[in-house]
Amino acid sequence: MFLYILSLFAVSCKYPASDKLQIPEKSEIFGLASIVNLNVEQTVISMFDFFAEPVIIDSVRVNKNLDFKLSDDKSQLTLDVMSDSLPKLSVMTIYADGYGYSILLKKSNKTMQELIFDPKGKEYETVYMKGEMNAWNYLANQLEFDGKKWRTYVEVEPGNYQYLFVVDGVETLDRKNKDSISNGMGAYNSVLNVGKNTDADKPYLYTISFTDENLTFGIENKAKEVIVFYQNHKLPDNFVVKTGNEYTVSIPKEAKKLDRSYIRVWSYNKSGVSNDLYIPLTKGKVVDDATELNRSDYESAVMYNVFIDRFYDGDETNNRPLNSKEVLPQADFHGGDIAGIIDKINDGYFEKLGVNTLWISPIVKNVEGAYGQWPKPETKFSAYHGYWPMSFTQIDDRFGTHDEFKELVELAHEHNLNVILDFVAHHVHEENPIYKQHPDWATDLYLPDGTLNTERWDDHRLTTWFDVFLPTLDNSKPEVYNMVSDSALYWITEFGIDGFRHDAAKHVPLVFWSELTKKVKNQVAIPQNRKIYQIGETYGSPELIGSYVNSGMLDAQFDFNLYDAVSTAISVDNSFKNVEVTLNKSFKYYGYHNLMGNITGNQDRGRFISYATGTLKYDEDAKLAGWTRDIIVGSPVGYDKMAMLITFINTVPGIPVIYYGDEIGIPGGNDPDNRRMMRFDDLDDNEHVLKDNTAELIKLRRSSMPLMFGDFKFIQVTDDIMIYQRTYFGQIAIIVFNKSDKEEVIIFDLDPKYDYTDLKSNFACCFSISKGQLQITLEPESFEVFTN
Repeated sequence: MFLYILSLFAVSCKYPASDKLQIPEKSEIFGLASIVNLNVEQTVISMFDFFAEPVIIDSVRVNKNLDFKLSDDKSQLTLDVMSDSLPKLSVMTIYADGYGYSILLKKSNKTMQELIFDPKGKEYETVYMKGEMNAWNYLANQLEFDGKKWRTYVEVEPGNYQYLFVVDGVETLDRKNKDSISNGMGAYNSVLNVGKNTDADKPYLYTISFTDENLTFGIENKAKEVIVFYQNHKLPDNFVVKTGNEYTVSIPKEAKKLDRSYIRVWSYNKSGVSNDLYIPLTKGKVVDDATELNRSDYESAVMYNVFIDRFYDGDETNNRPLNSKEVLPQADFHGGDIAGIIDKINDGYFEKLGVNTLWISPIVKNVEGAYGQWPKPETKFSAYHGYWPMSFTQIDDRFGTHDEFKELVELAHEHNLNVILDFVAHHVHEENPIYKQHPDWATDLYLPDGTLNTERWDDHRLTTWFDVFLPTLDNSKPEVYNMVSDSALYWITEFGIDGFRHDAAKHVPLVFWSELTKKVKNQVAIPQNRKIYQIGETYGSPELIGSYVNSGMLDAQFDFNLYDAVSTAISVDNSFKNVEVTLNKSFKYYGYHNLMGNITGNQDRGRFISYATGTLKYDEDAKLAGWTRDIIVGSPVGYDKMAMLITFINTVPGIPVIYYGDEIGIPGGNDPDNRRMMRFDDLDDNEHVLKDNTAELIKLRRSSMPLMFGDFKFIQVTDDIMIYQRTYFGQIAIIVFNKSDKEEVIIFDLDPKYDYTDLKSNFACCFSISKGQLQITLEPESFEVFTN
């Protein structure tokens, strides 16, 4: 008993009291710990997500409504929800090597919902449901027939969910549900609405002011609790002083030792979880000038997607197209290379445009011959795109050499450019020596029922082959994921690149991403104290996409759902209200301050500007269209709409991503027509204006703290008008869109909390402010960005 009491005394002395803050000289958690989204009942957490060596963990403290079990080797923590009284947000403290580390836990609000398909007297053999709630995997929900109707159940959070029934193999809307929405591809999905929208009653956090020693923020709507972190440590109550609806936070003295650290704030009430605040510090002082940021601050990144073969030919001596009768010119190599990117860095193209991060398509050695087949016009394809790898580490000599890529990365860094390399972990080409030596390292081409396991994007997403000559690697096997992740690490250690764009992320098992990120942290990020940015490509529901984004896996993914919503709103007159819903859903799953990629387009979609002018239709086969007719920019209004899209991605949270050529409005169908050779000369007036506007918008983005770190709030949203405001310690940005085909006089209320005296327009729009309202006249298909 004496020893037991002594041990309790030792523990109480070892860890600080709740009103004291102790921060280690060197944190055992690299970077900022992500929020853990709890499951309804049980959640299993890998401690490697947060700690390089979990063995140093001493103990864990959680809310009383949770039970926990830490594995003997400290590598795995299991949390069980014991009561519905668990708060919407709670803090888990993990004690390691004498210090407490705080990790925020978010309670699940999922409830069971029933979906019913009424056959109306007709007989069917099978009925399935596919939608956002099951990652569009119809096999996850087979309805059962009760003699009258078909039924299934899904467990979902409050919100809106798109879905379809699959009736005897045919996709159909839910005939009982009148709510539907365009899928952005010429068809519609049914929409399941779960719970009451309580967003207006949730707390809303906003920044107010700061001094050298503290910062102040305010809150709208009463909160049950406000939680403030410095780095990965919850600040004790004596660091946070409440006065009315304002909170003043004392900045810990330890912050003065770090070039970059952060204050993070969350709150909640019975209506839900608030937005979050994310405030960067330099040597303990609030960053209020964008010039204090550097290229390692990825919140300030603007990414440019260089599709290398179609960008610029800097060295004609390495050109080696197939020149085969089997391959039409559009599907052959065009000559773009590493030397071409070097040339464009040297001539200042990227600097003039304003981007500071280059995403380069795959440069690894690819197969030499022609593969695949397109029926009309008949053609095979070369591997010009780089996605048919014959090696994970060797550079394809048609793109350049080892020394040239080393020169490119060094030159980019001299010009304050990050280099993000496209990496393919999912598959290899059938002629790849690895597959030849280890055919058992691939998944099966045929499913147990004898059908081909190709392009089964959702129902067999972790094993499907993309084509019969592209074996999918079984990255659930240690011998496979270790080989592939070591190969990825090579590009960082050998060339000093700054991160990866990961192809087909959802088709690769989670264990691979965990192992890769563990190696990146332990072998590069922690020893060199530098950030390595990883962004994945996943098409699916926000829940599926978000499941890959956390401290132990990826930093971000591309937000294709947001792109679909805003691109169809601008191009084909879908409502801005859907953009509001989709963006709020993104905030819910990825946070209000995220590093998600917001694109203008990519190599797998028809060019936006062609959709925007009607020369390409959402309800047609965009690949076939690109092969069978010359797709152009059908009207000058397309450039206006392209500018609106570029404005949107530069003014919402996330990282703007410019697909090469979108800055001048290159048109096209889908692959390969969306991969035309980049043009730098002989631009017409419309192309020059769009390019200049793009550069101006990027400059505005990178010079504005509100657009990178600010709070976000919608002011007004109708079918054709969208207005939102971002603020950061008195700095303001207001963004206004008019996507209608007529001039609009727009009047909206200004927030009385802010001083709009010095507000100015950035694109020469006329406006006036009177009696707390702003009035602006916007031309058709136009926008304005106000700043102070």
